[in-house]
Amino acid sequence: MRGLSRCFILADVPRANRYFLPGKLYHLTHRCHDRQFLFKFARDRNGYRQIVWESLQRFAVEVFSYCLTSNHTHFLVRSEDPELISRWMQEVEGQFAQAYNRRKKRSGSFWDGRYHCTKIEPVLHLWNCMVYIELHMVRVGVVRHPEHWAWCSYQEWMGRRLRYVLINKRACLGILGNLDLSSFQEHYGHVIDETIAQDRCRRQGEWTESIAVGSEAFIAAIREATLGRRRFETERLSGEAWALRESPSVPESAEPKNVPEKPF
Repeated sequence: MRGLSRCFILADVPRANRYFLPGKLYHLTHRCHDRQFLFKFARDRNGYRQIVWESLQRFAVEVFSYCLTSNHTHFLVRSEDPELISRWMQEVEGQFAQAYNRRKKRSGSFWDGRYHCTKIEPVLHLWNCMVYIELHMVRVGVVRHPEHWAWCSYQEWMGRRLRYVLINKRACLGILGNLDLSSFQEHYGHVIDETIAQDRCRRQGEWTESIAVGSEAFIAAIREATLGRRRFETERLSGEAWALRESPSVPESAEPKNVPEKPF
């Protein structure tokens, strides 16, 4: 299996990841306990997203892309304070787990025990990671286009969801070269439509299993800055894309491979 960064848990709450660095982009993935479909109902996905929105009013964390599935979550985030990301995840996921268990009159863990984080280099790799996240429910066969899945950031980027928006458009567009929103929407929609039409929605483990994805220089810098790890592996993916992984590998990533989503 491929390498994962280490995050620890206490009382069903994800703990701080000591490999966060200031101002970097992170793709966070977290799976429900034992691969259960605990997000199978829209009510629960809506409730979780509302908690995320409320938390973003208090935490200086910027969300650029997300997808809530039936049994795990994806977020692409950034913060200038690396400790805030872990604190934000701890509050959001702990609060939702407690509320869910109270309402369902259940006990035990809601989350799988840790979330995985992959550092993402702007700009090209940011684009690619955002598209990958948006296409998750297409990839697993639940919908034919992300416009048909209400719990992903595509709706927000395209202006189809206007209330309780999670994504920080201004910050993301700034990273992407101060694009105006209409240009972004045109390009984003085209890339997503083309990826679907060309049947290029396959799973790409580097986005959910690596320590970092980016250029060779970016990978070298992350490797140098990420101290105290055991051993590393670098892999050239395609063109200018490289991935950094930890070896020996540890248990699998948050994104399920062979467990199908259910179209709830």
